[in-house]
Amino acid sequence: MTPRAISYRPSGPVARAFMMSDAFVRGIRGPYGSGKSVACCMEILRRAGRQAPGADGLRRTRWAVVRNTYPELKTTTIKTWHDWVPQSLGRWQADGPPTHRVRLGDVDLEVIFLALDRPEDARKLLSLELTGAWINEARDVPKAILDALTGRVGRFPAAKDGGASWSGIIMDTNPPDTDHWWYRLAEEERPEGWAFFAQPGGRSPGAENRDHLPPAYYERQMAGKDPNWIRVYIDGEYGFVQDGKPVFPEYKDHVHCRPLALDPRLPVHVGLDFGLTPAAVFGQRAANGQWRWLSELVAVDMGTVRFAELLGAEMRSRYAGCRFEVIGDPAGDSRAQTDERTPFDILRAAGIDARPAPSNDPNLRQEAIRVPLTRMIDGEPGLLIDPACRVLRKAMAGAYRYRRLQVSGQQRFHDVPEKNAFSHVADAAQYLMLGAGEGRAIISGPVRNTALMQMSGTGGWSPFDW
Repeated sequence: MTPRAISYRPSGPVARAFMMSDAFVRGIRGPYGSGKSVACCMEILRRAGRQAPGADGLRRTRWAVVRNTYPELKTTTIKTWHDWVPQSLGRWQADGPPTHRVRLGDVDLEVIFLALDRPEDARKLLSLELTGAWINEARDVPKAILDALTGRVGRFPAAKDGGASWSGIIMDTNPPDTDHWWYRLAEEERPEGWAFFAQPGGRSPGAENRDHLPPAYYERQMAGKDPNWIRVYIDGEYGFVQDGKPVFPEYKDHVHCRPLALDPRLPVHVGLDFGLTPAAVFGQRAANGQWRWLSELVAVDMGTVRFAELLGAEMRSRYAGCRFEVIGDPAGDSRAQTDERTPFDILRAAGIDARPAPSNDPNLRQEAIRVPLTRMIDGEPGLLIDPACRVLRKAMAGAYRYRRLQVSGQQRFHDVPEKNAFSHVADAAQYLMLGAGEGRAIISGPVRNTALMQMSGTGGWSPFDW
């Protein structure tokens, strides 16, 4: 009997691509029940069967299987392993680190199960000589464990015995928060030689492993659950919010985010937020009315003078030759106590013709985004965001939020968004949309008249005439 004799078929095309990848480090992310853990078990067996035999004809490999705690290791990880690889296939040792010595024909596979729930536990790995490692539910495991494992794999079999035919680390997880190391590596840094795979959500037509789940599996789980729980465990999306309510729950990263191209024939709208955490969002409105946010410029602990220099450089390089409409926070027309110039004065001195947005009403600003988010144009969302807008995507997907009130009983939240690292770029996007005319349908009747009076003090529409 060989590993190939175990009857298994990947749960879907993403799971198959994950298994077929030769990347040194690879991870698969998906909802509950998508077959991630089983795919990792089968990948260990598959790689064991593909190991080149040694001088004695045996295909020797050694793997570490890592989980955050021993209770989780025993009740989930080891149980899944034995569902597919019974203890009878070799020798099972429960004392010390649980270890399964699997003998299948010419395959000699040693699997060591370890619980490493603290970074200091990485020292447990220092004496291991491994072929590969599997980090199960990686979102619960510290990054230090992954770092330590990268130096332990590929060391068995030893080079004198022919070495490992393939070595590396495989990982699976339910979606973590966007502040997690998985998100940073998978969506931002993408190290060379690493690969990350995302399975469709459980409610998606392309959901994987549905044939092996009970009827209405996902539908029953959703009952009574918080929308953020559903987002992570059912829809398989990153959990952008841990404590709070998203300002834009309509935003779905897998729906509203895709690569976009600049159209030099169209003006570029730029929204600005000031302060010591200034931000800019660059966007265009296509001929069919679809909004496309192309890029962002986000700074920390930076004054307006320096930010104006960066903004001007960005406009001259990335958007050379384009026409601009630059709209900023109306509060930027006020002078600071330490400087007679306003932020708009500083921008104009830097050669940037910027004007204040027509209103600073948070409800109007949010609706200027919410309406195109829920609009469909030619079969596509009315608002798209380029993947390069990393901070803005996090903000839209939930990091821009209403903070939870610390009260007992029913959940309650503040009525204004929390000021945090993501609120500034979200504000900049709102000024872009409101200033570019998206609020035209919102500012009407008494609301419009109020906005007019706030802007001009006379009832005249300045600086814009909608």
